[in-house]
Amino acid sequence: MDLQLSDDQRALRSGMRDLLGAVFDRDRLRAAVERGGTVDRGLWRELGAAGLFALRLPEEAGGVGLGQPEAVLLFEEAGRALLPGPLVATHLAAGAVEGAAEGEAVVTVAEGGGRPVAHLAEADAVLVGPGVLTDPAALTGSGVRAGSGVRAGSGALTGSGVLTGEALEGFVAGAGPVRSLDPLTPLHRAEGLAAAAMGLARGSEAYQAEGLAGAASGLAGGSEAYPGALCREGALLTAAEQLGSATRTTEMAVQHARTREQFGAPIGSFQAVKHLCADMLARTEPARSALYAAALTADPVEIAAAKLLADEAAVRNARDCLQIHGGMGFTWEADVHLHLKRAWLRASRWLTAAESEEILAAALGPSSGPVPPLYSGSAASG
Repeated sequence: MDLQLSDDQRALRSGMRDLLGAVFDRDRLRAAVERGGTVDRGLWRELGAAGLFALRLPEEAGGVGLGQPEAVLLFEEAGRALLPGPLVATHLAAGAVEGAAEGEAVVTVAEGGGRPVAHLAEADAVLVGPGVLTDPAALTGSGVRAGSGVRAGSGALTGSGVLTGEALEGFVAGAGPVRSLDPLTPLHRAEGLAAAAMGLARGSEAYQAEGLAGAASGLAGGSEAYPGALCREGALLTAAEQLGSATRTTEMAVQHARTREQFGAPIGSFQAVKHLCADMLARTEPARSALYAAALTADPVEIAAAKLLADEAAVRNARDCLQIHGGMGFTWEADVHLHLKRAWLRASRWLTAAESEEILAAALGPSSGPVPPLYSGSAASG
C-alpha cells in the first residue's frame, strides 16, 4: 500500500486550493459570517461545476469517476478554507437527489437521536439515516422515498431515505431554530418525522454487520452512531474537514509566531511557543496518516480512529493557535475562533469521540458491557 500522493492527486488538491482561494477568500468568509452562514447558491453551483459533489459518481452517470482518497483531499481543502454549508451530505447525496451532483440542490442530513440538523431551512432535500423512518408506511408518503439500493456519491445508501417536497416542508415546519456555537452553521432541532422517528437505528447493528460483535454491547449503552455507508463515509469526510482546519491553524500559529515580537524578539523564539507549535504539528500528522489510510481501506475501525484523531487535532490546535495569538486571538476580527467553533461542532457530528472510542475498544476484543473511554481528554468535550 502506497500512502504517498500521486502527481494527479497533488494536482487535484492544488487545484481545489486555488479554486477556493478565488471564490471563497477572507472577504467572502466574513460575508458568510455576517449573513449567518446561509448557503451561497452561486458558490454552491461553482463547487458543483468543479466536481466536488459528483467526484465519486461514475463517468457514465455524469460524475468524475474518482474515489474516496481523492474526496478526502478535496474535503481537507474545504475544511482548511472554513467553507460553510452541508458539503458532506450533498456529496453523499450525489446520484440519489436530483441536482445534488451539479450543486443545484442543497442537501442536509437528519442524524436523529436528538441531534440538531444543519442548514435545514435552506435545504432542498434531507438524507434520513436507517431507522429514522421507523414506520414503513411513511416511505410511501408524498416526498418521501426509500434509499435502499440507490447509488449515491458514497455508493448505496442502504436503508436510508430522502425527504423532499411536502414531506420536507412538514419536517421543516415541525423544527425550531436553536442557537449554534458556529456562526457559519445554522441549526434546527427536529424531534421527529410525521409518522416516524424515535431516533436512528444505532451503531451496534452497524458494526455487527462488519463482524465486530463486541461493538454491540459497547454501543448499546447510548451510542449515537448510526449504521452503514452513510455514517462511515460521512465520518470520514468530516474527519478530512477537521484535518484541513488543524493544518490551517498550525500554519496560522507559526506565521504569527514568526512575525509577532515581544522583548525585541519574535515570540516564536521562546521555548513555550515553540513547544505549542511542535505539539500542533505532532497532532496533525498522525491524524493525516490515519485519515489517508482509512480512505484507502474504508475499514470502519480505521475510520473511527481517523475521526477521533482528526477531532482532537482540530480542537486542540485551534485552542493552541488562539493561545499563541494572545489577546487578539479572542477578538471577533481574528479568524481563530471560527476554526475552534467549527471544530467543536464537527466533533459532535457523525461519530463523536466517545463513539469512536467504543468502536476501537470493541475491535480489541469482546466485552460484556459498555467500555469506558480510552482516555479522559475527549476532543468533543473541548
